[in-house]
Amino acid sequence: MYHEQGGFCMITRINTKLNKAEYRDCVHACWVGKNIGGTMGAPYEGVRKTLNIQGFTTEAGKPMPNDDLDLQLVWLHAMEEVGPLAINAAMLGEFWRTVIVPNWNEYGIGKNNMRRGLTPPISGDYQNSWRDSNGAWIRTEVWACMAPGCPALAAKYAMEDAKVDHGAGEGSVAAAFVAAMQSAAFVIKDIRSCIELGLAAIPEKTRMADSIRFALGCYDQGMDAMDARNAVLERNADIGNGWFESPSNVSYAVIGLLWGQGDFKKAMITAINCGDDTDCTGATVGATMGILGGMNAIPEDWSAHIGDEIVTISINRSDRRVGRSLPETCTELTERVMLQTPHVLFANHCTVQLTEGASEIPEDAQAELLKQCQQLNKQTDFRPFSAHYESAVLMADVFYDSAPDICAGEEKTLEFVVWARRGLGDECINLTCRWWLPEGFKITEGRSAILLSNGNAHHDGKARFSFTIKAGDVLAPINRCVLEIVPEGRSTVLYVPIVFLS
Repeated sequence: MYHEQGGFCMITRINTKLNKAEYRDCVHACWVGKNIGGTMGAPYEGVRKTLNIQGFTTEAGKPMPNDDLDLQLVWLHAMEEVGPLAINAAMLGEFWRTVIVPNWNEYGIGKNNMRRGLTPPISGDYQNSWRDSNGAWIRTEVWACMAPGCPALAAKYAMEDAKVDHGAGEGSVAAAFVAAMQSAAFVIKDIRSCIELGLAAIPEKTRMADSIRFALGCYDQGMDAMDARNAVLERNADIGNGWFESPSNVSYAVIGLLWGQGDFKKAMITAINCGDDTDCTGATVGATMGILGGMNAIPEDWSAHIGDEIVTISINRSDRRVGRSLPETCTELTERVMLQTPHVLFANHCTVQLTEGASEIPEDAQAELLKQCQQLNKQTDFRPFSAHYESAVLMADVFYDSAPDICAGEEKTLEFVVWARRGLGDECINLTCRWWLPEGFKITEGRSAILLSNGNAHHDGKARFSFTIKAGDVLAPINRCVLEIVPEGRSTVLYVPIVFLS
């Protein structure tokens, strides 16, 4: 059983209005809160025990650099350059290769896999023992802020982002959860409800969902925060040796948000005192609290301690087209995000509007957002070693039968799901398939002529078929195959790249 990756259409059924000044305040508070948490938690990153911090230990006047925020500056630039409908894992992967410097853990594995020709999300799946780690859920705020009150849409963007270096791992599921929770916080001002909406956006059977539900249960039972932390750690001890993995660390952030009871300082200190990836948990708590309450929720002494500057560590600032054009303050970042938000909402058919008038949140907003998150849920549960491709007419998912390794004379089977873009009519389409293969490779099974039926009461409008490829006797280190899919009668063609490593 698998779920196709593409084709999600974000259509809201509720008309929501957000006062522009209030929205700006929440976005600004998001970034300031992110900077506060990252700075406060950074000195303790990787400490594998509970802590007892009370506040900052860094010098006042400047935040510490943090990749959690750095990468989001690049994603904003990507949105500005290519627009909301072109943002996907493959596109973001190219920005990774262009300006993101570190090779830490999953970052380095994802980048190296792309150098080998593996496109996202396969780049995040192949030989990646860090798929369940923390690198993706820490960079979700930019998606939440550009999709305020649209948690399913924010989660969809965050998933595309996460796939590059986490593939189908728990790290990608974690990103969907956090993005949905934070987007919901723009319109639902109860953190427990926001957490529940985040849960609705991810598959119930994932370790991520299990860990969050477990943390909620600990809270409902009246457990002490650190006792809950210890219980979460024990529950996830089999993942990554219990450390630097997303199910526990996202749960530590949730512990901070719940046990903090609306108090910014208490929430952040509680999360950081759980230990482990402390800059990430603190930063996520700070950002989420900022969205919930705006700048009024952030203590003035803490915001004064770090100021408004953004200090980067992960970006190639010497790149003239990208690195030198990124925001340098939380205020500038806020204004540039706000410029993109109307485009993101309109392009995705969202009925959330920014207005000069009063905010208007429908009474049934939470129930409708829950339905949207449940709709997305099917797409956050996808199979490893799969990828999505698009042309002007066609969209396609491809599924490898296993990792993209191949030996001389070995056969590999590939499954395809192909469908037509919405809005291009309702006619059936005849597809013609042709392979471009390395010398010695051949197709041993599969059809070249395929009917793509229109969607109707008897058919879902998707063509499903497979091909079996047999390798030759002599292999290159990287073996590139291309499937050409021609929709007869149309002028554009879909090319699907397939890579096998010997």
